[in-house]
Amino acid sequence: MEKIDGYLKKHTESLVKDVGIEAAAQACGKSKATLGRYYSADPEHADRFMPIDVVAKIEAVAKFSHVTQALAEIAGLEVSIDESRRNALPDGQVSSDVVVLSQRFANLMAEYHQSIMDGKITINEARRLISETQALQKVLIEMKMHLEEETVR
Repeated sequence: MEKIDGYLKKHTESLVKDVGIEAAAQACGKSKATLGRYYSADPEHADRFMPIDVVAKIEAVAKFSHVTQALAEIAGLEVSIDESRRNALPDGQVSSDVVVLSQRFANLMAEYHQSIMDGKITINEARRLISETQALQKVLIEMKMHLEEETVR
């Protein structure tokens, strides 16, 4: 059980740091101190975890759903990202492709960083990295097609 607790606290910290402590506090209506207690490794806060409504509010403004992903992994489930949810821009524009490409690459780098924190990449972490890599490839292909469309105009 302690292993799961530490894992959840680590991902809670990643979520708050993804958004920034100020923005996370503003998004969920909790104080920075309270947020810090949710991921604190101090024995006095060992039994404190972020409530699910707070997770949802912070993940709504985060680049990645760190805690949801951790919970799914613990349960042996996989989570997929709904591309239409994040920062939707009009299709077919190269500038929007660049934005989406940057977001996907940031997700890949965040996932990679999270995966190597303990010095090894687990099977589930490798699967998430593969998924992020494939999403990045998809964006690159779409961007290439849009650029090719621009050259025939």
